[in-house]
Amino acid sequence: MTATSTAAEGSPRLLVVRNDKLGDFMLAWPALARLKAATPTPEVSVLVPAYTAPMARLCPWIDRVLVDPGADAGRAANRGLLAEVKAARFDALLTLFSTPRIGWLGWRAGIPLRLAPATKWAQLFYNRRVVQRRSRSEKPEYRYNLELAETLLQALELTPEPAPAPPYWPLAPGERRTQRERLSRELGIDPARPWVFLHGGSGGSAVNLSPARYATLVKGIEERLPESTRPVWILTAGPGEEATAEAIRAPLAKAGLEVHHLPPREGLADFAITLAAAGLFIAGSTGPLHIAGCLNVATAGFYPARRSATPLRWQTCNRATHRLAFHPPEGASEQDMTSIDLADAACQIARLLPSLPLPEVSS
Repeated sequence: MTATSTAAEGSPRLLVVRNDKLGDFMLAWPALARLKAATPTPEVSVLVPAYTAPMARLCPWIDRVLVDPGADAGRAANRGLLAEVKAARFDALLTLFSTPRIGWLGWRAGIPLRLAPATKWAQLFYNRRVVQRRSRSEKPEYRYNLELAETLLQALELTPEPAPAPPYWPLAPGERRTQRERLSRELGIDPARPWVFLHGGSGGSAVNLSPARYATLVKGIEERLPESTRPVWILTAGPGEEATAEAIRAPLAKAGLEVHHLPPREGLADFAITLAAAGLFIAGSTGPLHIAGCLNVATAGFYPARRSATPLRWQTCNRATHRLAFHPPEGASEQDMTSIDLADAACQIARLLPSLPLPEVSS
């Protein structure tokens, strides 16, 4: 149970499932915020894999975190999950990404209202379905999730309060300054300067620019900025991606730019809160990009041309004025990231940077 629980005794008990990748889970936070804003305030639980559970425990819209052992965990572990779900006596199940295994779990647990997108044969286990056709990528993923949350509120006859706005991960006052001061001490960098974080890894799922292309992009941005507004560059990396970050850093350092590796962090939650220190976050369509979006940090995302992975579908959930997106031109092959116009991207990013809020610094 999180410390921010505001559910009243007798409030509806909801179980929301998003048990796949980190970026997908971060794009569920607007829907979780929507549910938590209803009247009467529901108790919101989530079912997530162990990998994203640290982020779920940080989410202010979640009261309880259940960890999904996964389909390969064996019968005993999944029987334990079923017993835990049954014991919680949930009033409704909202599955944001439908699979037969989770549909079967909700049905066997006796959850009376079970809602999911009307896709795949898994929908047979649900008694409320919403047709969305997400594969057409006609709207952002977080908007599809919001539609499902709003349908659930209607089905439960809860009063929807005004929809929360970014940031969907609101921080305690002073937390951004705390993170900037921490990083300033660790790296010996000026906290009054703009800081741009760059994540060159792919997380194993999203294609991204090559290290050489990222180095070209950074140099192009620097060339378009006045000396007084040039940022400090901080490179982040996931497990096993350190070599990618170093391949970006080395040519930039050789060119005389101020560039650093983010120091090691104590797990995903510590890494995530550090991103609050960024003025701008540049990455492919990965989990860290969507963490930054939830924090309402400005983002510049690089996307493939694949229909299921368009900039619209995987748009970050920060303010519209805080995000840029780049992708291959029409006619390029799905994963041809080399066809993205880096000069145009550098120009747009260089225009955005001076318009961003100045960093918080201690007086």
